[in-house]
Amino acid sequence: MADITIYTDGSARGNPGPGGYGVVLLSGPHRKELSAGYRLTTNNRMELLGVCVALEALKFEGSNVTLYSDSKYVVEAVNQRWVFGWERKGFAGKKNPDLWMRFLRVYRRHNVRFVWVKGHASTVENNRCDELAVAAASQANLLEDTGYDG
Repeated sequence: MADITIYTDGSARGNPGPGGYGVVLLSGPHRKELSAGYRLTTNNRMELLGVCVALEALKFEGSNVTLYSDSKYVVEAVNQRWVFGWERKGFAGKKNPDLWMRFLRVYRRHNVRFVWVKGHASTVENNRCDELAVAAASQANLLEDTGYDG
C-alpha cells in the first residue's frame, strides 16, 4: 500500500463568518483535491473539518499518512495528545466536540503523522489548499455548518 500525503487548510472571514476548507491528497501518481464552503463557521472548525474529510476520503484502512497542516490548533492537539485527554473528559468545556469525535473515529483507522507547516509560506500544496478554501467560502449557495453553535 502506497504512503499517502495530505495537505489541509481552512479559513473563515470574520471568524465567525463564511468559511471553507481545502484538501490535497497525494498518493503515487494520484492527486485529488477537495473543498467545501459554509455560510457561518470558524477558522478552527474549517481547519479540523478539512482534516476529517481528507482522512474519510482514504479508500483503505491502515493507510500510512503524513498530514501537513498550518493549524497549530489541530496539529498540537494531536501531537501533544491533548485531544485524547479531552476525549476522556467528554470534551467538557472544549469547542468543536462534534468534529473532534468525528476526527478520532477516522484517525484511529489509519497510521497518521501530523506535521505543522507555516501558512502562506513556500509550501506549494498548503498554498493550494488555502486557495481552495478561500474559493469555496466565496461561492454562492454555501452549506450550513450544522455543528457550529455560535
